Amino acid sequence: MPRRLFFTAVLLAAILHSSFFTFYSSYSALSAKERRPIVVAYIASWGSQRLPDPSLMTHINYAFGKVTDTFDGMTIQNPEFLKKVLRLREQNPELKIVLSIGGWTAGNFSEMAADARCRMGFALDCKRAVDDYGLDGLDIDWEYPTSNEAGISCSPADTDNFTLLMRDLRRVLGKKKLLTIATIADAKFIDFRACMKYLDFVNIMAYDVANPPYHHTTLYRSPLSGRITVDEAVQAHLRAGVPRRKLTLGMPLYGRGAGSNKVLARFVKTGETGGQYRRCWDDVGKVPYLADADGRLQLAYDSPVSLAYKCRYIKEQGLLGAMYWECTEDNDLQEGMRAIWLYLRQGK
Repeated sequence: MPRRLFFTAVLLAAILHSSFFTFYSSYSALSAKERRPIVVAYIASWGSQRLPDPSLMTHINYAFGKVTDTFDGMTIQNPEFLKKVLRLREQNPELKIVLSIGGWTAGNFSEMAADARCRMGFALDCKRAVDDYGLDGLDIDWEYPTSNEAGISCSPADTDNFTLLMRDLRRVLGKKKLLTIATIADAKFIDFRACMKYLDFVNIMAYDVANPPYHHTTLYRSPLSGRITVDEAVQAHLRAGVPRRKLTLGMPLYGRGAGSNKVLARFVKTGETGGQYRRCWDDVGKVPYLADADGRLQLAYDSPVSLAYKCRYIKEQGLLGAMYWECTEDNDLQEGMRAIWLYLRQGK
């Protein structure tokens, strides 16, 4: 190599190394705060009206708003309670509060999204609510496009119309407001590759995938797992085109039991089994459960230990953070919420 060309190559390599080092240093300094996992807490308008400790979360999704019967607007359930939730910012000024629209059995999405006029009317009404209440954005919880499993209307065109809805909401909300969605664990019904340019992040509902005698939210595949595990749900979303840093992993603060047994319903709140059941641990699925005398699973739930495993998984996978449903389902000590905050945000 001629001497001049050699020195030119050396100089170019030095410049590239210096530029990369400068970029990497800036990126690392910037990401130290920005890459801390977020914690998204759903709070239901119909719950006990107990307000959570706002220091245990970065985001609140207030559930729910609904699509109107005219398909061109939205309503908010229990707006007076929403105002109380908004006052939590007095204790945590950095808290983001978002209105979640939809929920199980919440219909009118299909009709609204199929009509350009209704879709824009809905988007504008959402923007009005965001501005009137001083919200930080919207979360869309349509369960689910093209599916009538929840007893709502649907159409084969729902998936494409969902993308158009995300486009119109982003246009109306602008770039500074949050736009998120809640999705089924299997990553079905949505064209993520078309939608992600409009979305800030995706909340995976990685629970409610089975009933006893199967567990509804195992981390890994075990004999007790339902149709999909937490890990399988995350991998399904990644394959569908959702970037890791736009995924939050949803966890339940409630138990899913067999029938309407009052002891099972009370256990998650009090820890009392009534002497009828024994505590068990699925060391493959990394979840606890209550079993009857025959060893059959009767109550599937998460504990601080299983939540810690899921928080470690979030970090190992490089995900954006955690989500949970929902604040008032936790016990009076808020042990579930505290465990998620401790293990995810404080690195325990």
